[in-house]
Amino acid sequence: AAKPKMGKTAKRKRKVSAPSTAKGPVQSAMAMVKSNPFEVKVNRQKFNILGRKTKNDVGLPGVSRSKAIKKRTQTLLKEYKEREKTNVFKDKRFGEYNSKISPEEKMIRRFALERQQNYGKKNIYNLNEDEELTHYGQSLAEIEKLNDIVDSDSDTEERGTLSAELTAAHFGGGGGLLRKKASSGQQDEEEEKPKSRKELIEEMIAKSKLEKQERQNRRESALELTEKLDNDWKEIQTLIARKAPKSERKDKEAEKPKPDEYDMIVRELGFEMKAKPSERMKTEEELAKEEQARLQKLEADRLRRMRGIDEQANKKKPSHVSADDLADGFILDKDDRRLLSYKDGKINIENEDEEEKDKEEEEEEEEGGNEDNENEEESEEESANEDGEDVAADSHSDLESDLESEEEATGSKEQKKHKTNEKESQNVEELDPKMEAAESELPYMFSVPESYETFKSLLAGRTIEQQLIILERIQKCNHPSLAVGNKAKLEKLFGFLLEYIGELATLDLPELRTIDKLVLPLYNLCQMFPEAASDSIKFILRDAAHDMEEVIEVKGRATFPGLDTLVYLKITSLLFPTSDFWHPVVTPAFIYMSQLLTKCRITTLQDVIKGLFICCLFLEYVSLSRRFVPELINFLLGVLHISLPKKQAQGYTVVHPFTPVGKNLELLLVCDKKDLESWQKQNLPLSIVTRLKETSGTEMNHIRLSCLAVCFDLIKKCAVLYESLPSFHEIIHPVRILLTQHVVVNEYPEKMQEWYNSALNELENKVKHYTPLICEKKKPVPLKQYTPKIVKVFGGGGFPPFLQSLQ
Repeated sequence: AAKPKMGKTAKRKRKVSAPSTAKGPVQSAMAMVKSNPFEVKVNRQKFNILGRKTKNDVGLPGVSRSKAIKKRTQTLLKEYKEREKTNVFKDKRFGEYNSKISPEEKMIRRFALERQQNYGKKNIYNLNEDEELTHYGQSLAEIEKLNDIVDSDSDTEERGTLSAELTAAHFGGGGGLLRKKASSGQQDEEEEKPKSRKELIEEMIAKSKLEKQERQNRRESALELTEKLDNDWKEIQTLIARKAPKSERKDKEAEKPKPDEYDMIVRELGFEMKAKPSERMKTEEELAKEEQARLQKLEADRLRRMRGIDEQANKKKPSHVSADDLADGFILDKDDRRLLSYKDGKINIENEDEEEKDKEEEEEEEEGGNEDNENEEESEEESANEDGEDVAADSHSDLESDLESEEEATGSKEQKKHKTNEKESQNVEELDPKMEAAESELPYMFSVPESYETFKSLLAGRTIEQQLIILERIQKCNHPSLAVGNKAKLEKLFGFLLEYIGELATLDLPELRTIDKLVLPLYNLCQMFPEAASDSIKFILRDAAHDMEEVIEVKGRATFPGLDTLVYLKITSLLFPTSDFWHPVVTPAFIYMSQLLTKCRITTLQDVIKGLFICCLFLEYVSLSRRFVPELINFLLGVLHISLPKKQAQGYTVVHPFTPVGKNLELLLVCDKKDLESWQKQNLPLSIVTRLKETSGTEMNHIRLSCLAVCFDLIKKCAVLYESLPSFHEIIHPVRILLTQHVVVNEYPEKMQEWYNSALNELENKVKHYTPLICEKKKPVPLKQYTPKIVKVFGGGGFPPFLQSLQ
């Protein structure tokens, strides 16, 4: 509470002194005010009530403040001092809760920490007195006094027990320590002289030895008895043992429950191999980098072999390392000191010329590479002979010996050079076949060709297997994930490969097998770059359709395209999905093929073969979608029409490009009976179109019959494909009339008759299933009713509720 001012206290004193009810406390307060008026506070009452005892008329702020301070020191101050302290036991033992440390390491580390704490000497005269060594829980300092000898070989039960004499010596007290106990019969006799400490110790040692011997004897006797008992039991057991009869054994075996299937499965699961985690599957970029690194390494090896560089020669031979080597890189200097020797009473001094020769020989060996051991032996023999000659010569013949040694050295050098040249020639002869094989081997690293000419030259003269390997390595070395511009390069590669396939198809002898193998790399490139592939195919189809329209405008009729366009149409069905309702590549190809079957005139046998090939493509295109193609049925009807003799068509109508009257009506008609009899069913390869001019008449007739057999087969496949259509019978009706009424089957071979009958049976066995027309079921529309429209009118000139919410 704040201290009152002087003026206020004087007023309060005058007011409080008036009433006479509170005389005692007021008088004491007045006394304290006189001594120190600031120590007293008088509480003024608004109303004086009779009979009420007032306790707080006068307050002592100083006294209450001192009491509060004292109380705070006893409570709050202690809490403040112990604010960071907790009465929680903390286990500070090293590694107690660390499971990674073994118990042995914990004990060793704790012992080391304890030794570190006691390491500092408390006193300068402390000579390791703090360490107390123990044995079986007793201090060695006490044991050295020989007061109590603990027998380590004694039994565990008697270990630690003390004899009566020892207890008397230690705990008897007084003069009985050095006196011998008197027997019960001689208590009255005079006491004997006390024994010395030495005698007591000797007596105690003798007694302990005697007790130890007795314990050992008891133990040995117990062991002998147990062995004897075991032997007796074995003898008795042989007499008691009895083999159970087989019947009882079988009964026991039968009593044993057979394991359940569940138990057997559980046991088998225990022996099964546990699955191990497999490695992470690598991404496409990681696989491309690994493949590029592998090809680079193989290419480096091929170039090394092509240049004749031996791999083993480049490898450094490991120098000999002693077992005592410290591997610190220290190398001793060569000892240039010369040994002093005597021979025939003369000093034998090594010549400096020999050292120079040795140095030259070492340099030649390093330059020339590896030499044979024979040359080394020869050089050693020559040096030995030179040493002998130098020793035998006098001091006056030094010059002659020097000249001779120089001549011999030059001769040895020439011999070494000659031998090294011979070895080099042998090595070259050995490396020649390796170098030739390396040159003939395909490179492992290829760059994407920039133009079609370079691409064509890269594949020219190669086998189909080598061409596939080259294309594969080009894709792996130039993967789009390895560099920025590789994507555009590989997109060009797709166009080059497509053009190369078209060129192979336009040869005099088209290489269709090579084209078949090249479709695989073409498909891989199409999967990598579908947009570029679709653009390339659409460009080719657009050009072909444009050329056909130009020919129709000029000549009025079109001809079937070359083999390259037909191959492109086949490749389109392999690269892109043909079952889609609309596709940016397949749909234009579909329309182009339908135009070929309707606008291209049939004038030669080549045109018939090409048309049948397009019909096969149509069936392949619509095999999944089952889309109806009217051009296909009309073309097959026209092929059957041109296999008949000239007469007016009755019961069916021929559609363009076939005509009911004309000079090309009997293209597939065969009248020679010998050719009919000698015909056998054969596949018509697409390459036969280029060599029809060189075939004979018999072969031409066989080809006509094969075309007719293909037509029968296609009719059968169309019947299977379109049997679910409601108008199937109306569509196939002209074909059925032509087969049943106009085709002369008896003149054809038996094999042809089988194809004919199978196609006709497939057409006639289809049941007509028409669904009657039924109005579509719809929910009935209710009649319009003229119900009054009620509009609420808001009175009072206020806003409607929905407008009030907006305000």
